[in-house]
Amino acid sequence: MAYFGVGAVWLTLMCFFVALPCSQLGTFLVLRRMSLVGDAISHSVLPGIVIAFLFVGDLGSPWLLIGAALAGLLVTVLIEQIHQRTRIKQDSAIGIAFTSLFALGVVMLSLFLGKNVHLDQQCVLEGALGDILNEDTVLLLGYDVPVPVVTMSVVAMLTLLIIVVFYRVLMLSSFDSGLATSFGYKPGVVHYALMAFLSVVVVASFQAVGAILVIALLILPGATAYLCTHSLKKMLLIAAGHALLSSVAGIYIHVWTNGNQAAAVVVAGLALFIFAWLFGPADGVIVRALHRRIST
Repeated sequence: MAYFGVGAVWLTLMCFFVALPCSQLGTFLVLRRMSLVGDAISHSVLPGIVIAFLFVGDLGSPWLLIGAALAGLLVTVLIEQIHQRTRIKQDSAIGIAFTSLFALGVVMLSLFLGKNVHLDQQCVLEGALGDILNEDTVLLLGYDVPVPVVTMSVVAMLTLLIIVVFYRVLMLSSFDSGLATSFGYKPGVVHYALMAFLSVVVVASFQAVGAILVIALLILPGATAYLCTHSLKKMLLIAAGHALLSSVAGIYIHVWTNGNQAAAVVVAGLALFIFAWLFGPADGVIVRALHRRIST
């Protein structure tokens, strides 16, 4: 169903507030060549959510975010331990860790919660962006703003604050962990802290885009920015611009096709990536071909 008027504004803002923190954290994942870890975390937080719900009994409790963060941290540790202590390669370790934890979450969901609790697995996977218009609202600046939009705006602003405050350590640990260590930083601690916070962002995004499409929002903006510049600051800005443009264009695609809103946002983001792939100033295929032709 397509939405117009004020509803379209809230949907667009929700998309942007989901895509923005994903784009910023995803940029560091792309630089660290760890994009698939975002995939692993997005699928492995389910057991953390179930365990937290067993204790608090409230699907709206912030403890679910904490449980998800711990589950995301656990899968990160498992991946590192399997990779470092065996001959298993990292890609195989990622596949083993996240599929096992996701399966465990599905079993726990059926075993402990059953049909008495509405924790929709399909919603967790694909999201339900349109449902935010049916949520409770809070009055802000004279407007009734859906609570999920407020929540994601806080997550987005907190993400930007963390990146600004810890920009130097994130940059050094992403490019050269040895240099970061020489400055007194602890790349291992930074890595696990980044993964834990990424888990919080992923779970906060579930209602809007689900566990599958959030992977695209973690990878596409950073990958697009990577093709456009070699400067980290510019990459973060371009990734943020990608989040904004794909959110706006995605709503238009949704209205045009009357399909899934979150999927439309990802399709718009893919179009921007293809454009950067062809015309990106740093590594665009056509731009590189022109440079080779000029140089010869």
